[in-house]
Amino acid sequence: MTTSTSNPLGTVTHDGATVVLTYDRPLAHPPERVWRALTESEHLHDWFPADIVGERAKGARVTLPFWPEADQQPEDTPTLEGEILEWDPPRTFAFMWDSERIHFELTPTDEGTRLVTTVHVADPAERGWPSNAAGYHMCLDALAASLDGRRIEIFEQVGIPELEAAYTERC
Repeated sequence: MTTSTSNPLGTVTHDGATVVLTYDRPLAHPPERVWRALTESEHLHDWFPADIVGERAKGARVTLPFWPEADQQPEDTPTLEGEILEWDPPRTFAFMWDSERIHFELTPTDEGTRLVTTVHVADPAERGWPSNAAGYHMCLDALAASLDGRRIEIFEQVGIPELEAAYTERC
């Protein structure tokens, strides 16, 4: 199990009252494989804190139940409501969950896929955006590891404080 990260930090910009986090990751896998990892429940568990339950289609309403091990208080594991905003396999996938919009853009490269992930965090002061930035960073590290046949335990929060500090310095 790997717990550290060597990927570069994402960028942090502001759009009015929203913090925009952008992560650009090269992945040594074809877009179709990356797409499955981003969108299929059996693969989401390897890197994302919640499942996506519902039809995979633009405009579809979905629920996002947290995996029990992802929640600090498993007796009250939350389920969020969401919506699929974009669905263009295997290029673009975007969804809302709670007040965050997550957009994945996959571009084929000679080496595999360039994955650009953009997260819009509304109410950043209330939500503690450095924690969100660190969490998404770790999730994307876990996604890359999973695609490579390795596992990063994202639910143990190892490395999160250091990443939070690094993202706080970026702003």
